[in-house]
Amino acid sequence: MPWRLAAAAYGPTLLFGVGEGAILPMLPLSARGAGASVALAALVAGLLGVGALLGNLPASVLTQRHGERRAIVAAGVMGALAMGLCGASAWLGAWGLPVLMGGALVVGLAQAVFNLARQSYLTDAVPVEYRARALSALGGVMRVGMFSGPLLAALAIHQAGVGAAYAVGTLALLLAAAAAARLPDLPSSAAAAAPGAPGAPTPAPGWRSTLRTHRQLLATLGLGVALLSAVRAARQAAVPLWADHLGLAPQVVSLVVGLAAALEMLVFYPAGHVMDRRGRRGVAVASLLLMGGALLLMPLAHSAAALMVVAAVVGVGNGLGSGLIMTLGADHSPAGGRAHFLGLWRLMSDIGGTCGPALLSALAALLTLGAGIAAIGALGLAAAVQLGYWIPRAGRPRQG
Repeated sequence: MPWRLAAAAYGPTLLFGVGEGAILPMLPLSARGAGASVALAALVAGLLGVGALLGNLPASVLTQRHGERRAIVAAGVMGALAMGLCGASAWLGAWGLPVLMGGALVVGLAQAVFNLARQSYLTDAVPVEYRARALSALGGVMRVGMFSGPLLAALAIHQAGVGAAYAVGTLALLLAAAAAARLPDLPSSAAAAAPGAPGAPTPAPGWRSTLRTHRQLLATLGLGVALLSAVRAARQAAVPLWADHLGLAPQVVSLVVGLAAALEMLVFYPAGHVMDRRGRRGVAVASLLLMGGALLLMPLAHSAAALMVVAAVVGVGNGLGSGLIMTLGADHSPAGGRAHFLGLWRLMSDIGGTCGPALLSALAALLTLGAGIAAIGALGLAAAVQLGYWIPRAGRPRQG
């Protein structure tokens, strides 16, 4: 990928990650400040995921009709406006909490549009032999942004209060939209935006037709992707919850989580290189074996040092899988109706991501926290078997 195209493609992703990371820790705090209970504050934070889940299919329609570049720009502007509403909710009195909840939901919708459009864009723009590296780097750049956002927000809050975090998020998303506006239109996007133009391709099938055509793939490989997402999402809660169970100090918990995040960011590009050179199957299985095995062992970690080792293995495993779901979706997406297929693919992933923490919560309530974490680890091993069986063992992924 030429450097100019790479900078234009990854710049908006980095900025969107910064914006989202800046507001994530503030949403439950803002909800509490608006009078919400602890349970309702937790729900407000979860509305981003709900919005992303609900937005996948509409995002596919928007991207298919108007092209990837326009969809990315629209997502940046829509998300920035929603973050501005979240920030303004503190001054709206009784309307503050409903406005905050609506803003959080719209940020999730914008996230769905942004993520689908950028994946579709890179799938078309990057040669197939570099696809896994490009998409792994995309996932890694988003992680860097999410890691940096809270740090920038903390500096802003120190100077101007909690509302400054939303200002950081709004500015970052507006800059993401401006950077995306410089992306060159792909030929397929231009044709999608002007279907009546001479030489335009046959209109792509709708998402219902795409679902019928690819239902077997979604029920097999898509199920493995949903399980992978469930393990990934649950592991974000498992590490801090087990640290709290051990009675570790907050600064130690932050150190453990930060180490795991740092290791994730170190391995994403080598993992993409291996996927391009050796195939997707081995990396997928290795990622899930590391995460699943480490989570199975986590209830045996009874000290900060032991938990740090286990969390580090989980981080390496998750980093190896950076971009894996996007790469598998790109490999199997049809040239006609790609956005609709990717919308369904991301819907499978988001369903898993939503169910994972809920499953951990239910198992912890019914059994024990240790049993719940171990069950998530077993789910990771099951996902390794599922993906190991259904990911093609040989052959180069197709272009388009």
